Amino acid sequence: MTVQPIRLFGDPVLRTPADPVVDFDAELRRLVADLTDTMREQNGAGLAAPQLGVSLRVFTFDVDDVLGHLINPVLEFPDEEEQEGPEGCLSIPGLYFDTKRRQNVIAKGFSSFGDPMQIVGTGLMARCVQHETDHLDGVLFLDRLDAQGRKDAMKAIRQADWYDAAAPPTVKLSPHLSDPFGLGR
Repeated sequence: MTVQPIRLFGDPVLRTPADPVVDFDAELRRLVADLTDTMREQNGAGLAAPQLGVSLRVFTFDVDDVLGHLINPVLEFPDEEEQEGPEGCLSIPGLYFDTKRRQNVIAKGFSSFGDPMQIVGTGLMARCVQHETDHLDGVLFLDRLDAQGRKDAMKAIRQADWYDAAAPPTVKLSPHLSDPFGLGR
């Protein structure tokens, strides 16, 4: 179990949909431990495997004193209620932008041992689960911003200490434009 470097905005792994986990073995449990250690070291609410350069559908979370992980998540939304508030990302360090998300979510998946599990989240937990599942789909929270929000975000990113002007990243148009919460998937 070790803290790993986090991939930053612009790394192609963050834009690549992750592969489903098929082997629930010791290596997977080491990945979950590394994700947890790295997330906690960085004081994050969540961390997805692609952020460590591992293209597998795994994420960890630490929200409201609830620490855990979910593998191969599938999201359901029990209602239409929304929330909007500041959202950040360990792959876009130090920057936060108001992002619209669903207020309530049910996430079904598996533990690192292959046991079925479910997370029922509201508020910050719902935001975290949606954010991390987006990472597994190659989507960043910036993609969910409106045009002006994306423009403001890119300006802030270009001014960030970690930004590399030699390899500038781009924000893609949201794949959820006509279906902002991915309900049609």
